Amino acid sequence: MPELPEVETIRRGLLKCIRGLKISEVKVFCGKSFPGPVETILGATVKDLRRFGKALVIDLNNEVSLICHLRMTGQMIYRGMKDFAGGHPSESFVEKLPNKQTRVEIEFEDGSKLFFNDQRKFGFMKPVPTEEVSKDKFIASLAPEPWQMTGQEFYERLQRHKGAPIKAVILDQKVICGLGNIYADEALFFAKIHPERKAGTISKKEAELLLEGAREVMERSIESGGSTMATYVKADGTRGDYLELFAKVFRREGKECERCGAEIVKIRVAGRGTHICPGCQSWDFLSERKSQRKKPSKVSKSRTCRDFETENI
Repeated sequence: MPELPEVETIRRGLLKCIRGLKISEVKVFCGKSFPGPVETILGATVKDLRRFGKALVIDLNNEVSLICHLRMTGQMIYRGMKDFAGGHPSESFVEKLPNKQTRVEIEFEDGSKLFFNDQRKFGFMKPVPTEEVSKDKFIASLAPEPWQMTGQEFYERLQRHKGAPIKAVILDQKVICGLGNIYADEALFFAKIHPERKAGTISKKEAELLLEGAREVMERSIESGGSTMATYVKADGTRGDYLELFAKVFRREGKECERCGAEIVKIRVAGRGTHICPGCQSWDFLSERKSQRKKPSKVSKSRTCRDFETENI
């Protein structure tokens, strides 16, 4: 799934191509990918493109909007005076369209076309009344983005998930919107927080620093056009350069930490590959477990207190 910076670069590129264009024809090759009547957008002109987290919203001048989500393998490909390609890279960027992966084809009055391709059919373009965009189930469930909340609000949101690893919590789009695996690792490194620490152990000061890190790493990625992950490219079809220029830990296992010189390692947290610096993000998990463990009300006479403590470390 694309992360927020990748979707933002796609939004900016697509906006330059289709704003002001009038829709003359819509072909739907997969009903699941366009759950709604095509008549609602025929004859309408593209007014603006917005982004809510990782979702794009194409606003039309007839008070109808298209909520678009690329999911895992979605693509937005524009063919006109200036070609555009954004999303999961494949031969679709350069081959004749529509092809077998094309789910929706939108033709504009000037003859240019926008293709929505999606190999795995998880993505969608859904027409809804513009006034109801914010009420859409997916969009309404999203938390504020890093730029839209204060350190205090972020800290309070973390405290609602005290027993969960901090990385798992910040990946939850209902806690903070837009952070994916790459930027979660980078933000945690920025704040010197180990990803396996329980969210309840994060102090208010650490929460503020983590939020600052999330903002910084994502702003840098947006400026560079996103990451160079094999699955996403910039709006003009070229790859972003965030990982080469700015990433400090993600996909740098085996290399020296630029901050302390320790070797970057890769572990698994919450089922996700996770990159950390053991030097900068040290964590005494035994002390944390001891401080959080509840003392038993009764201990069997056949087992000593020492046995009980050893067993539960």
